[in-house]
Amino acid sequence: MATDIIIDRDLWEGDDECVITAWLASDGAQVSEGALIAEIMTAKVQYEVTAPASGTLSIAKAQDEVAGKGDVIGSIS
Repeated sequence: MATDIIIDRDLWEGDDECVITAWLASDGAQVSEGALIAEIMTAKVQYEVTAPASGTLSIAKAQDEVAGKGDVIGSIS
């Protein structure tokens, strides 16, 4: 069963959108729970995204794409 990578609704206040500025792991890569896998940027702050589980990363939204709070940007299976 896959674990979704979701933009946390409570991560920041204000803007509802962010941009995926970098994927630090490639699509299909093996990742460990807690590992840094992506960076996102709001209008003011850059945040780090960590893997919610261990397994194979599947990227759903590409680098430089806009994502909203609660959006699934990838999964780990």
